[in-house]
Amino acid sequence: MAAESIDKTGVPAAGEPAAKAARKRGRWMLWLVLLVCASPLIASYFTYYVLKPEKRNNYGTLVDQRAHPLPALHTATLDGQPMTLAQFKGKWVMLMTAPGACAEACRKQLYTMRQLRLMQGKEMERIERVWLITDREPLDTIVIREFDGTHMLRADPGAVKGWLPVETTTTSDRHIYLIDPLGHLMMRFPQDPEPRKVYKDIYKLLKASAVG
Repeated sequence: MAAESIDKTGVPAAGEPAAKAARKRGRWMLWLVLLVCASPLIASYFTYYVLKPEKRNNYGTLVDQRAHPLPALHTATLDGQPMTLAQFKGKWVMLMTAPGACAEACRKQLYTMRQLRLMQGKEMERIERVWLITDREPLDTIVIREFDGTHMLRADPGAVKGWLPVETTTTSDRHIYLIDPLGHLMMRFPQDPEPRKVYKDIYKLLKASAVG
């Protein structure tokens, strides 16, 4: 025990236990604040996936968030300005990946994401669309204009491939993914998905969630 914490009688100074207690209370308060912030989303997941399992029947595949945590992708806008996926926290994010050439399948996914968002009506402002571009190829101006409102971010293809889960016969550019408002990858939709079924999954999540 440090000398300055001992009084003249050899008894530990009274302030030392008080300081430790204050630090302990501070840590508990921090955890409490974090729990309160996360509790609405946790409650909605619990209600949707545990209390009503017979009604769940989701179309998309749930992702193990522990196995696929959000990596540091170092993404940037088309004009080179840094913009990360973490900046979309607080919103639901529909995400796709594709090279800059954006062939027919890519344009179809961009169209599907746009329509799925519109289908949510007044709730659509809770949703963002992100396209991770996995090369340095220039984008067609027509594509940029047609899908205005989609965040088009260049990303390292290796980091993207290592992060996003796929089906055994597909690659990440064949799927649309969903990220929750806390920034967790939570769902992967099938290749060439049925838009109405995807819409229902997203609708139920928005209805059940008090976050985002």
